[in-house]
Amino acid sequence: MNKPLRIGCGAAFSDDRIAPAVDLAERGQLDYLVFECLAERTVARENLTRSKQPDKGYSPRLLERMGAVLPACVANNIRVITNMGAANPQAAGKVVRRLARELGLGDIGCSVVMGDDVTELLRTRGDLPLMENGEPLESLLPRMCSGNAYLGADVICRALETGAQFVLTGRVADPSMFLAAAMHHFSWSDTDLARLAAGTTAGHLLECGAQVSGGCFGEPTGRKAVPDMARLGMPWADIDRDGNVWISKLADAGGRVDLATCKEQMLYEIHDPAAYITPDCVLDITGLQMRQEGANRVLVTGARARPRTDSYKVTVGYHDGFVGEGQISYAGINAVAKAKWAAEIVQQRLKDRGFSYSEVRVDLIGMSSLHGLADSRIEPYEVRLRLAMRTESRAAAEAVGFETRALHVNGPGSGGGGADPVVREILAVQSVLLPRQLVDAQVRIEKVTA
Repeated sequence: MNKPLRIGCGAAFSDDRIAPAVDLAERGQLDYLVFECLAERTVARENLTRSKQPDKGYSPRLLERMGAVLPACVANNIRVITNMGAANPQAAGKVVRRLARELGLGDIGCSVVMGDDVTELLRTRGDLPLMENGEPLESLLPRMCSGNAYLGADVICRALETGAQFVLTGRVADPSMFLAAAMHHFSWSDTDLARLAAGTTAGHLLECGAQVSGGCFGEPTGRKAVPDMARLGMPWADIDRDGNVWISKLADAGGRVDLATCKEQMLYEIHDPAAYITPDCVLDITGLQMRQEGANRVLVTGARARPRTDSYKVTVGYHDGFVGEGQISYAGINAVAKAKWAAEIVQQRLKDRGFSYSEVRVDLIGMSSLHGLADSRIEPYEVRLRLAMRTESRAAAEAVGFETRALHVNGPGSGGGGADPVVREILAVQSVLLPRQLVDAQVRIEKVTA
């Protein structure tokens, strides 16, 4: 097809705002709307959810987000691609089709990408080295809860070829969802490196959503001021058959799309600008060119690529203990000294109870939580103490919040405004490379069950 393609970004993480996606679906004249809602730990978390509730494990906001945007997508014939299937894309496909029927939209076509869950395969490959430290995967197997491969655009293209309006995936590489839309629309070959580079570049610019239209970029004044940040809009990419990419947004949406915002986002998470490895290609942005072409419109050209590698990156999620947390505020004269004293008291009481911790963090929020305590600062009249401690024992983690809360009447004066104790189970992630031929990526058509 020679007609230019327009792909919008509807979300950049699981808790992203919903209204800007609805705005794009209603007024953006899109061909595709892509929702990128998975982080590494998100997949591990949803695998745990699925283990307890077999019909769950997809993005918790799936129904809320799709309930808001589907009417406009169906009305405007916009195809949706999303990784909100998380650890259970099949179940997600069923509930989305059921939702569409309940909204009076009919039985929309829904294709599901499967095969990224390689947990059981990893149990047989304990010899694989962990990318982070070189240790064998076997060291994590007793605590492993998930293993998900970053699939690429090829299997998403197969899902689009079914004609389904809605494509749900689990773990796929973020830019691959955008690239797949372009590959399918223009019938690009998976060996056309120039086009793969262009589509991957577009995907990388869009995958973090409003970051390219001013989010995370903005400062209150000066050269990085962002207009109408409260109504920050989501971006889209216009792509032509030759691989030219234009990044833009709705004219009346908040934010800005210009060389500064696009350059910042382009460099985001690019470890090696000459070799950004994705499942589809090895992207090289060292020759990339950007040109402002009017208000909120940037032309991007010049990306290059080398062929894809023979392996998939796999995120391995595993249990790694607990964090216990407690908070309390101090105000008035000697507020900082009281907070420091309170931290010492809690740690001594925990030691006296026989608990031990592998990591201890003491923060004076607003003073030291980001950069450490600077003694030269003017002492504030109020301060909030946060204690967080890491341990293998749930009981030890629970004790942190208990002892912090007990400071209300068992610690320095003028303490109050504490928070409820928090205990978090830690889901850590590391990575391995798995030979591509071992992964069986599949596409299924999901049907509604009564």
